[in-house]
Formats: sequence, structure tokens, C-alpha cells
Amino acid sequence: MDKDVLLGHSPVTDFGIDPLNPHPRRRIEIVGGQRADELRSQILRNCPRVPGVYGMLCRRGELIYVGKSKSLRSRLLSYFADSNSENKGGRIIESTRAIQWETQPSDFAALLREQQLIRRYSPRWNVQGVPQRQRPVYLCLGRQPAATFFLTAVPPKDCVAVEGPFHGTKRMNIAVDALNKVFRLRDCSQQQVFHFAEQMQLFDLDHRAGCLRLELDTCMGPCAAACSREAYDVQVNAAQSFLDGFNDEPLVKIRDQMERAAENRQYELASRSRDTLKSLEYVNRKLNYLAKARRDYSFVYAASSFDGCSTWYLIRGGEVADVLPAPRNPVEYAELKPKLKVWQATLASGADRGHGRFSETLSVVASWFKKNRGELKRTFAPEQSGRKYFRRGLSSIAS
Repeated sequence: MDKDVLLGHSPVTDFGIDPLNPHPRRRIEIVGGQRADELRSQILRNCPRVPGVYGMLCRRGELIYVGKSKSLRSRLLSYFADSNSENKGGRIIESTRAIQWETQPSDFAALLREQQLIRRYSPRWNVQGVPQRQRPVYLCLGRQPAATFFLTAVPPKDCVAVEGPFHGTKRMNIAVDALNKVFRLRDCSQQQVFHFAEQMQLFDLDHRAGCLRLELDTCMGPCAAACSREAYDVQVNAAQSFLDGFNDEPLVKIRDQMERAAENRQYELASRSRDTLKSLEYVNRKLNYLAKARRDYSFVYAASSFDGCSTWYLIRGGEVADVLPAPRNPVEYAELKPKLKVWQATLASGADRGHGRFSETLSVVASWFKKNRGELKRTFAPEQSGRKYFRRGLSSIAS
């Protein structure tokens, strides 16, 4: 690549370590050019038709967009089509002076890698180029000492629970407001000082509530010593049961509120309640979808590859928990047996909900098996990874 194409002092020419790749580190290929036709001709000559991830770099060497495809060459060439000139793809190419790619052994591996890279680099066209209403956000329950529902693009690790991603910031803000009110959880700043009823004081202080929600009975009032920590935690547990799909209290309450308002001809309140109900129904549908993945997806997934780098993924509670190279011969299989024993114990211990090392992979796993139901035939329990499944792995490598 021409060294003058990128003007930055330290261009991003390496995607970094892939923690979900158990094979030797994959090589990065990069092409550059001042004009779109130069980039296109180099892609035609050099880019393979295999799964992988790719990144667009501007002239400063900044990574401005990350994507994935089951056929890198076909996907990258599509950016140069005349029909793309006026849309997002065309605008990305206008700013691009170099394109780099990294092949992946499978489409599933490419999905996981794409998610990693977007979270790691937050390329501006993956974020700023997406309308606000379409940007993904996570619904979190956390922020001690008094947990609350909140939204964030990057969930902190110390949450009680994390769900998502969800799309539609406006409706998600409506849903979060309703959830905190229904479960009577606080929604104030972390700067607020909290006083639970059982906390001993040297003096009998009058702790005043920081807002009107305690008076309106939509908050337990942990800022005003109006509840014990235990009572507040009961509400947090009820909120968590909603996230798990076992509690429809928010939908019931808002639906009742809407119907009462309509009967009393409080049409403005009925309209607001209807909008809130729609937002909660969207959240509930997504939660049930993710809860099903947590219940049903705990197994080893043998993902085949195009290049002999087949991979075994340990899926625990719908999340990728660990990864191993699929054995290619009896010796390699024997070497994996101790690790498979650990995997068996891991699945037997149950899912560490939302607190696994790769908890963000839940949405990728759920979507993958929803769209590719046939891939479930390639799953098995660790204790079943004997001759039958070993032979299946060999046959997939040979094919």
C-alpha cells in the first residue's frame, strides 16, 4: 500500500487480539488508494470470497467503519456499486483511503468478531452514521447501593442484570421511566446520598426526599430512610424477575391505568399510557426472546470452517463462555478431554446470568440460532463429545 495514502502517524492497521479465536492469529490484509476505482481494483485482485470482518480507514488512518460478511469480496465490491453512491455505503467510501480485512473460519466467528471490534473501537460510521432511533442501547439494572433501571451503550460490569441490545432510544427511555415507577425504584443521580431505615444515626436527623416520587408512591425513598435495604432489595428482585420473563406486573399496571383513564375520559393520560404500554410490550417481547435463549442454549456448538480451523464453542445460558479448536485427530481429541470435563462442570453449575466473560454475545447467539435453526444439529453436551461427534467434526473438516 502507498505510504502516502494514510497521513496519520499511527493508523489502525491491526484489529488486535481476538479472545474467541483458539487458532493461530489471523493475518490482516490491507489495500489503499486515493480514488474509489483504485480501491475497487485492488479488492478484485486480492480479496477472497470467504467469511470475515473488514474495516474502512480514512486518510488519517482512523478506523471509521467495521462490518462483516460471509463473502468478503462480494460485500466490499457492493460498496462501489452505482446504486450505493447516494446512501450510507457511498458516503463511507468517499471518506475511505484504505480497506483492511481479516478472514474468519465461519460466518458465526465473523459475527462475534464484528461485535468485538465495534465495542472496542466505536467507529464513527457504526455510531454517528446510525440514526439516534436505531442506535443500540442496553437495559441495565444496577448502580448500587440502591439499584435502578437505566440505559447505556456500554454496560458496566457491576450490574445486577443487563439485557439487550434494544433499539429506539425514545421508546426505551419511556420504558425505563415506567419500570422504575412500577417497581418503585429510584431514578435519581448517583450523587444523591442514600439512607436506609436501619442505618444508625448519632442524631435523629430528618432525611427529606430528593423529589416528589416518594410522596406519589412511585419510589421506595431510599434517600429519605423511608425503606429498609431489605425492602428495597425485594423490589429489585421483582424487577429482575420481569427481566427473566416471570413477572408481567408492569404491563398489567399500565394497561389498567390506560383503561381507567379512558373510562374517566382522561384522554391525555390514556394516550400517554398507551405509548408507555407499547414501549413495555416491545421490551417484554425482546426479554422473552433472550430468556428463551438463556433457557435453551447451553451446549457445545461445533462450527465448521472453510479453512480447516473448525471451532468448538461452549455456549452457557445463551452466551459464549469458552472456545476450543475442534480436534483433527485422536491425539488432539485426547488432549481436549480434561478441558471438556471442565466444560461439563461449567454447564452443570448453571448460567451466571449476565456476568460471564462474554455476556455481550447473548444477542449474537440468540439471533444466530433463530436464523440458522439447522445449526442446532451441530450442538451437543460436553459428555457426548465422544466418537460420534468426533467423527462428525472430521467429516466437516474433510468437506
